[in-house]
Amino acid sequence: NDTGRIYDKFRDRVMFPIHDRRGRVIAFGGRVLEKDDGPKYLNSPETPVFSKGRELYGLYEGRSAIRQRGYVLVVEGYMDVVALAQSGFGNAVATLGTACTAEHVRKLFRFTDSVVFSFDGDAAGRRAATRALEAALPDATDLSSMRFLFLPPDHDPDSFVRAQGSQAFERAVAQAVPLSRQMLEIARDGCDLATPEGRARFVSQGKPLWSALPEGGLRRQMLAEFNKAAGLTEGELAEQWRAAAVVAERAVVPLTEHDTHIDVTVDGDVGLCKCCTGGNCCNSQRD
Repeated sequence: NDTGRIYDKFRDRVMFPIHDRRGRVIAFGGRVLEKDDGPKYLNSPETPVFSKGRELYGLYEGRSAIRQRGYVLVVEGYMDVVALAQSGFGNAVATLGTACTAEHVRKLFRFTDSVVFSFDGDAAGRRAATRALEAALPDATDLSSMRFLFLPPDHDPDSFVRAQGSQAFERAVAQAVPLSRQMLEIARDGCDLATPEGRARFVSQGKPLWSALPEGGLRRQMLAEFNKAAGLTEGELAEQWRAAAVVAERAVVPLTEHDTHIDVTVDGDVGLCKCCTGGNCCNSQRD
């Protein structure tokens, strides 16, 4: 610590080894035994071989179950992975105390073309789902499947499967929300679609989501869905978003020496930009 004393960083914690895709232990995670004893999860510091934004707990152990079940289940805690494995869901993996990243998603798609993200049903879970969706959108191809499972607010996967059983959790997975519907739900957040203001906000919030999709059939289908939800005629929304993109590009045109109008002395003239002499400033001419 700061005083030079050595102490056990993972004291009073249940330890979980974190493996890379070859099964080598590259870090450890520790879960507190007592609720008020520091952060719930604590990981090894990042190293050249360990990055929380790249690795997933349980992926090495769950490879065969992922192939058998045909999808991977992404949860938020190590104990969720353990409890689900004990209940027959060996295809669960967990992020390491961070939001799901684009690198996580790409790694998962090397093992399967179907991903189910499981989150708590509270506000924090909804925010985590939004971050996961944003990370996943660039990899949402026509051949991939991404769904979002929201459990009741008083449950996480660990408590749910212990209280309700594996069959109830299986039914919950079957009812998971597809990515297309979750995109619309996020865009609708805070919008009253019965008013022009609400529809305008919906369109504005939906644009970055739709723009992140790769070219393909899903992107075209989602344009039609946004179009219908916004109450616009066919093609109107695409034109509106194209016009907004043009305006945004013009707003970030890099400044030139004329635009900066640096006050310097050139050939005896003071207060002119670098390229101007003789009392005629290019900025004043343009104005």
